[in-house]
Amino acid sequence: MDTKEGKEMYELAKELFPICRSLTGNGVRHTLRILKEKYPELNIFEIPSGTQVFDWVVPKEWNINDAYIKDAVGNKILNFKNHNLHIMGYSVPVHRKIKKNELFQYIYTEPSQPDVIPYVTSYYKERFGFCMTENQRKQIESDYTDDAEFEICIDSTLTDGFLTYGEIIIPATVAQDDIESSNKEIFLSTYICHPSMANNELSGPCLAVFLANWIKELSTRRFTYRIIFIPETIGAITYLSKNLDMLKKNVQAGFNLTCVGDNRTYSYVESRYANTLADKVIQNILKFHYPKYKQYSFLKSGSDERRYQAPGVELPVVGFSRTLYGEYPEYHTSADDLTLISPSGLQGSFGVMKQIIFSLEYNYKYKVTTICEPQLGKRGLYPTVSKKGQYDEVFKMIHFLSYADGTNDLIDISNIINIPVGELFELVELFLKNMLIEKVN
Repeated sequence: MDTKEGKEMYELAKELFPICRSLTGNGVRHTLRILKEKYPELNIFEIPSGTQVFDWVVPKEWNINDAYIKDAVGNKILNFKNHNLHIMGYSVPVHRKIKKNELFQYIYTEPSQPDVIPYVTSYYKERFGFCMTENQRKQIESDYTDDAEFEICIDSTLTDGFLTYGEIIIPATVAQDDIESSNKEIFLSTYICHPSMANNELSGPCLAVFLANWIKELSTRRFTYRIIFIPETIGAITYLSKNLDMLKKNVQAGFNLTCVGDNRTYSYVESRYANTLADKVIQNILKFHYPKYKQYSFLKSGSDERRYQAPGVELPVVGFSRTLYGEYPEYHTSADDLTLISPSGLQGSFGVMKQIIFSLEYNYKYKVTTICEPQLGKRGLYPTVSKKGQYDEVFKMIHFLSYADGTNDLIDISNIINIPVGELFELVELFLKNMLIEKVN
């Protein structure tokens, strides 16, 4: 498999990996600036802290400069600059000396995985905390007496500021016979709010920005494409509060991109009732691309596909992943590093999303223009000599035309005749050229 785009996405992930991101702050801005270098038309927006967004309020902006734990002789037994997961996200500033027993009140570990640093946050209640491996915590327990003193420092700020997000709009190329479709949109969403985690965080934005560049180069586009880079949950809610009426009017299918960089499997999370165009197309593509893919109920949804399907919103959005969040042991830990993703993993997700987009672009209802079965031979579409074994392509054409009755769209026909949608594009063009089918509005 050619992994040109996968290699470039992986290099972008390497560049973004060290940045300390959170819901807000300079890490998000830094990330968006780098993404804008890859796609200069990306627009960046900032929403002030305290802004009411439906039932939520945009939080204060958080930034961090440094953090550590020192023992009595000045040894740093924890150093934020070694790994930005060492600090609980949104920790308020602190600088004081405490005893060992009190120190453990502010330390978070993952005992079931003693060699990883857990990802811990406290966005909506002010507190502070340090994260380390369980083995590090045990080392402190054994190396220091109960009355040992430690200096703890978190040099952070939590002040009124902004929530920052990015947006790409790629307009349709309007054809005179399809002006109505040109007002309709395909929606892609991904998030930029996690610190150094590769699959859970960086694979989504890397895939999205490379898809944007590929979509922009398409010679024709039936739909407008809206691609957003947001902090998870509060970013989606904020974006919806600003754009809901327009999104409900125009979005035909949407995909939340997350955890798309590993090589283990492919997954999708259904919409609430699993009955949208997004459900139909992703099921079709994954069925042929990777039949062992995993399909999860909406009840499993834990990312922004849930916000987009919430009552009163109800956009036709599903989740797309390789191994789903929460289903791999490295999730939300320091083990979700650059070794977990790969160029081939990213390339695979890129290929799936390209097939989905092509399928949506071709997904009209088609109707045969003749009464009864058309005569293919006079159009040069049927062999003039009959031989055993030469009719696979003929039957593909006949089966397609048998179900092109104006009630089935291209994905329906693909499902019925059990042929991947991508193998039908050439037939569609051939039949349109020979005026054997027409698009049905």
